[in-house]
Amino acid sequence: QVQLVESGGGLVQAGGSLRLSCLASGRTFSSYAMGWFRRAPGKEREFVAAINWSGGSTDYADSVKGRFTISRDNAKNTLYLQMNSLKPEDTAVYYCAASSTTMIPTRNRYEFPYWGQGTQVTVSS
Repeated sequence: QVQLVESGGGLVQAGGSLRLSCLASGRTFSSYAMGWFRRAPGKEREFVAAINWSGGSTDYADSVKGRFTISRDNAKNTLYLQMNSLKPEDTAVYYCAASSTTMIPTRNRYEFPYWGQGTQVTVSS
């Protein structure tokens, strides 16, 4: 079993920054791809970013490309999402996800069987 615990969410003004963290436990963290998704009020969960097993390959949604950076520290079993130049439309609950089938970045939420509880990010205008 895999446990994922997100932290780092909060309230920030537009143009500000936040860094989300996701601490993983329960299995070999470095073996598979991981990702971040978000769900805004009234909308479905959407892909934000993904990273391969080693951290050498990443993928981003067009809406966050150039503003967000996904990274991982396998020695610390931790996934990160650095969010800069935040916009009110980035307001959402952000979820960390871990794959058990693929080592490469993927946007397919069904490739991620393990999910954290989510952390709220609110960007005020």
